[in-house]
Amino acid sequence: MYPWLAVFLGIIAAAVLVMAAIQVAAIVFAMSAARRIGQVADRIENDLRPVVSNLQTITSEAARATTLAAAQMERADRLFADMSRRAEQVMTAIPGLLGPAGKGFAFLNGIKAALAAIQELRRSSGHRAAQPDEEDALFIG
Repeated sequence: MYPWLAVFLGIIAAAVLVMAAIQVAAIVFAMSAARRIGQVADRIENDLRPVVSNLQTITSEAARATTLAAAQMERADRLFADMSRRAEQVMTAIPGLLGPAGKGFAFLNGIKAALAAIQELRRSSGHRAAQPDEEDALFIG
């Protein structure tokens, strides 16, 4: 028969054999990579387990602290509301308590203002009599 046909069949057989070897090598490499990826995933899971546990603890403590802070804020709000209400009561009660005393203080303040005005008049009249020329110089007319 044709000798060149046997050569082509030999080349085809060798190519199929090379492809089969490459496929086997690829499968072995893929299995090795999958095993390594599984080991890395297990290691990451083991490393992250304490972190996740700590995060859960921190979250629960933060929720507890938030609850306590909210309760303290409500308490402080009630305290300030009570203090404000009491201050308003005291401020409304003061004029009633100081009514007569307040009138006395007003009378004394009036006397004090009158005395201050009299002293100022005495000072200004004595000052005017001593220096009439200065005043005339300031007059524009």
